[in-house]
Amino acid sequence: MAERSNRHGWRARRPDSNRRRLGTTFGLLALALLCVLGIGIATQVRETSTADNLESSRPEDLLILLDSLTRREASIRDEISTLQSTLATLNQSGSGSEAAVAQAQERLSALSIQVGTVAAQGPGVALVIEDPNSGVGSAVLLDAMQELRAAGAEAIQIEGGGGDTVRIGVDSWIAGPAGRIVVDGRELQAPYTFTAIGDPPTLASALNIPGGVVDTVTRNGATSSITQSDQVTVSALRDPRPRQYAQPGN
Repeated sequence: MAERSNRHGWRARRPDSNRRRLGTTFGLLALALLCVLGIGIATQVRETSTADNLESSRPEDLLILLDSLTRREASIRDEISTLQSTLATLNQSGSGSEAAVAQAQERLSALSIQVGTVAAQGPGVALVIEDPNSGVGSAVLLDAMQELRAAGAEAIQIEGGGGDTVRIGVDSWIAGPAGRIVVDGRELQAPYTFTAIGDPPTLASALNIPGGVVDTVTRNGATSSITQSDQVTVSALRDPRPRQYAQPGN
């Protein structure tokens, strides 16, 4: 009888054990669902944070940011001048080793491409944004520029439908409402073509992330296409800025 009682008691407790297992299972499913929702919310915040931060910033804050970028470009240009002077001295005197000259020349080329004073070519992508209904504003184009930069683009230019092309530099800016886009002080008309040099699959993936540039373009009533290529050319150059104070060092 004791054995039967124990067996019956064990059987009577099985439903409670099943309910606990079901409760644990549902708890894990709920946790997984919350994780998925969290990832989706984080992606949405990421894609809108750049434009929202800029639009909500005070004018004086934007001026400080632009001044910081301008100073950074000026510093790079000064370094370029110093490298050019150093290379000229090494070549004239013949005192520099081939390794030192090659290293200085490599650094000079990299900085010149960064500030946009020389043309560049290499693998990359072309992003074309068709906007017949004038729905794409500056925030969308700014996101495209930032995504390309974040994905490792080494040189970028943007061409408007009228043929004007602007080389993107360290302190480049994009402003204006849809249909009246201004890039570094030059007004561009649709369609807009971004040409960027970098790893093609990486650049294309950055533009194609869910909720990213391509999706935003579509939501604004426009269309876009991305072409990957082993060889693209960024030929537009930035206007040189005369130095007021700095001179190449010896």
